[in-house]
Amino acid sequence: MEGEKITIGVKTLLGNPKKAIIKLSIPMTIGMIAQTAYNVADAIWVSGLGPDSLAAIGFFFPIYFILMSLAGGIGVGASSAISRKIGAKDKASADKIAIQSIVLSFIASLIISIPLLPFLETIIRNLGAKNISFLTTQYGRVILAGTIFLFFSNISNAILRGEGDTKKAMWAMVSGSILNIILDPMFIYVLKLGVVGAALASILSMALVSALFIYWLFFQKKTFVSIHFNEFKFTKEILREIFSVGIPSSMIQMGNAFSMFFINLIAIKAGGTDGVAVFTSGWRIVMIGTLPMIGMAMGVTAVTGAAYGAKEYKKLKTAYFYAIRTGLIIEVIAGILLFTFAKPVSFIFTYAPETRRISEDLIHFLKVMCAFYPFIPLGMLTSAMFQGIRRGFLALIITLTRTILLNVPLAYILSIVIKLGSPGVWWGIVLGNATAGLLSLTIATIIMHKCRKNLEICS
Repeated sequence: MEGEKITIGVKTLLGNPKKAIIKLSIPMTIGMIAQTAYNVADAIWVSGLGPDSLAAIGFFFPIYFILMSLAGGIGVGASSAISRKIGAKDKASADKIAIQSIVLSFIASLIISIPLLPFLETIIRNLGAKNISFLTTQYGRVILAGTIFLFFSNISNAILRGEGDTKKAMWAMVSGSILNIILDPMFIYVLKLGVVGAALASILSMALVSALFIYWLFFQKKTFVSIHFNEFKFTKEILREIFSVGIPSSMIQMGNAFSMFFINLIAIKAGGTDGVAVFTSGWRIVMIGTLPMIGMAMGVTAVTGAAYGAKEYKKLKTAYFYAIRTGLIIEVIAGILLFTFAKPVSFIFTYAPETRRISEDLIHFLKVMCAFYPFIPLGMLTSAMFQGIRRGFLALIITLTRTILLNVPLAYILSIVIKLGSPGVWWGIVLGNATAGLLSLTIATIIMHKCRKNLEICS
């Protein structure tokens, strides 16, 4: 890339892989913490409306997750491809990837939201929401109307991650989350909009984040990639670069969404509406402990992608195993902390008289989920590495094994067949994740051994 502008992010990507993992992961972890703080605050405010409102948002979550999976899939595909092109010192292709991924985001958002809006209530009823279908539909319609902001902000974030500029991505996430936290109580209680207010706060925050990305990418122009729509043209080569990782990534996230949907149904069968409320609330808390891994996974994809593009096996191996070791330490600590403070943490979701009855079940859920943490790095960081080296479909197979073939059947067997009730659902998730995590590490070790002599075998 001689003669081209070399940003700090690009220098980081092409430098020491251990330092690169940390430098890229920390800002993304902070950004994810900010987003999760909003999610927790959102759940706290909504829980004041009662279990039905909390369950309504939880019931829409799988649909929302599908939207996120499509946006995230295009984003991961673009981020991985940009990193590989940076490693290969091919800026022209990196620019094309950025432009085409943005156009794809607009097309995808319109194709999804426009046909889905008129039939949302029917879909919600058919999914089994029943007495909370009206609340779920109210919330969902607002979210669908803002899908274009959801997609654009995700893809723009991914472009910056791909070129190693995770600080801008972090500031966008933090800004949106702070605005969301401020707007939530105003819309929900001051304006008395209930769950609709929660949805409006989310969409307005996404619009702000989108505005920041527009400024950085199109006006400030201090990014490594250059975006000029007068040069836009879809090409098979670039689309293949994006979709080779993007499609499996979307399917991975959809697999997670369907898994969550089925687990919601099992939770209803095993514990009624309260079972869903416990799972929805508790899962938000559990996800806080996974944030460092989500941030680190983004760094792993970018760093291993750049190493793959540069055909540097040693950097690839170093980045992956360093991330796994660091991740294990972090998640063990997270599990210990959650177990220790499960009772006081549960109070933030059960402070209202209407939700106090689920307090003990929520505490039990949190303590069981402590065993979930140590196996997260094995699956999540391995999938991130596979995405970096264009083995997206292998990451997909492993994820579907965990979510669909292990988590759901085990949750059903333990809770319904063996009649453990709601705790059976929680233990099913733990056992499924542990099995898939160990399988992921085994496969990754085998592939790394083969790549030692021939890096092209990774592709």
